[in-house]
Amino acid sequence: MRDRSGLLFEMAKKYIPGGVNSPVRAGNAVGIDPPFIVDAKGCTITDADGNQYIDYVCSWGPMILGHADPYVVQAISEALGHGTSYGAPTEIEIEMAKTITEMVPSIEMVRMVNSGTEAGMSAIRLARGFTGRDKIVKFEGCYHGHADSLLVAAGSGVATLGIPGSPGVPKDLAGHTITLPFNNIDAVDYAFSRFGPDIAAIIVEPVPGNMGVIVPDQGFLRGLREITSSQGALLIFDEVISGFRVAPGGAQELYGIMPDLTCLGKIIGGGLPVGAYGGRKDIMMRMAPVGDIYQAGTLSGNPLAMAAGLATLTRLKQKGIYSDLEKKGEMLFSGLEEAARMNNIKVTVNRVGSMGSFFFTPDPVIDFASAKASNALLFKRYYAAMLDHGIYLAPSPFEAAFLSTAHGEKEIRKTIECAAPAFKAVKTD
Repeated sequence: MRDRSGLLFEMAKKYIPGGVNSPVRAGNAVGIDPPFIVDAKGCTITDADGNQYIDYVCSWGPMILGHADPYVVQAISEALGHGTSYGAPTEIEIEMAKTITEMVPSIEMVRMVNSGTEAGMSAIRLARGFTGRDKIVKFEGCYHGHADSLLVAAGSGVATLGIPGSPGVPKDLAGHTITLPFNNIDAVDYAFSRFGPDIAAIIVEPVPGNMGVIVPDQGFLRGLREITSSQGALLIFDEVISGFRVAPGGAQELYGIMPDLTCLGKIIGGGLPVGAYGGRKDIMMRMAPVGDIYQAGTLSGNPLAMAAGLATLTRLKQKGIYSDLEKKGEMLFSGLEEAARMNNIKVTVNRVGSMGSFFFTPDPVIDFASAKASNALLFKRYYAAMLDHGIYLAPSPFEAAFLSTAHGEKEIRKTIECAAPAFKAVKTD
């Protein structure tokens, strides 16, 4: 029963558009009102009706150590005792920046902001200012936040709600954005043959997580690096999701590609609002106050977010963390795939480390077009059945599932066991 959550949702809709502060949370794609959460510990969350769920949303990725990790909670508590915000520099900002530059291969300098959207917006402004060019290349289904230049053929909630871009984005701004199919290097070559001298940057999720998880083809990311280098454009990796998730140094470490700029978020805040962008020193030194490109933020480098993020990154440096997450990812997604096969449900599984998706289609899913070909009705039924069995998934077929260090073999096995009747419900309902 989710009676209390239902009442809260109706109340919320009186004061908040759609009853939520981020659109996908409303559950429109699955036709189910969202559970309102009151508590979270480890790999479980509890709603207002007392229902407990094994959580594979993990706050959309940040909770790689699980909810209310004692080490992170202690760090926040200690920082809280000294105040919540100063609007002035702090030593912990230096520690955080140093840690990021040590862990992420391409980052020599970094600027903290308050969200992934700010990181993407700021990186694009910096790329345009540095190159003196206006156009950017992005890929269908890759979501880089809701800044005007980037909200074109975006994935995630835009795809879930069926919104083609968004009203309010000026046509002349959208005209500076070239949108191409992911994993198609020939399309990138063609775009540069036509617009090369005008293109400031390519921005890409190296492991997309906003159209479901898409695995980059061998050579695609390397091709992007070669094209941008030869054409005088910058390569921006949006690692808001993949950063510190798929490897200690993100996808760029995993695939051995050095972008010029990187956007970060989610995990670096330990569950608190945060974002960052960083890269080559010569590029970053164009930012004010040392340079002529402006960006600022009242809460940037917030001491609570820095404490939570630094505690999280420190934990992630421990030996065996990522190998353990890889084993858990393999166990979960291979188990779900087998449960589908046993019930004659055709699915395609995409996984990179502890993030993954499965699509209700027998065909390979390599880009946004093939992701959209997945059977949304079957996903809707599957989501409802899993929720009834106490498994909390993202309420959209275009989102990733995430594991944390708090997920144990017991919870994973329970999830796989619950998937069997869920797939039966999909097939016979």
